[in-house]
Amino acid sequence: MKERTIDYVLRATWQAVSRMYNEEAGKYGATMSIGFALLSIDKESGIPSTALGPQMGMEPTSLTRTLKSMEEKGLIVRKKNPVDGRGVIIHLTKLGKEKRDLSKATVLRFNDIVKQHVPQEKLEHFMEVADIINDLIADKQIFKDDHESIHSKQQLKKI
Repeated sequence: MKERTIDYVLRATWQAVSRMYNEEAGKYGATMSIGFALLSIDKESGIPSTALGPQMGMEPTSLTRTLKSMEEKGLIVRKKNPVDGRGVIIHLTKLGKEKRDLSKATVLRFNDIVKQHVPQEKLEHFMEVADIINDLIADKQIFKDDHESIHSKQQLKKI
């Protein structure tokens, strides 16, 4: 059997998690993106619309569609920013707060089930590895243009 690459394992695992959350959210007429947005909005003070996208790691067009859907479902309201009238603060409605609690319970259940099946030490190692991968990417250490990288590109051309 071929050795699985790190990126393959990450991608396949994330796709499985994403599919699982979307199936669960679908039971309530929602999506994983809506659930994630609900969890990213402060229950009491809301969040500036300009801060939500970066916090969620979502592209503006995807975020716009998600927020429009959430507004249509009565989960959020947009209010002018009292400090900067040009900006908008997104607030949860009563229904939005209820759905946020449901989303939180869903995420906590996932975490609890995984913790029941994976020893704490292994979870800590998993988190450490994920942090290292994120740091390598943030520091542009994967595809920096140096001799080693050029050598790797030449090797790929031979394949």
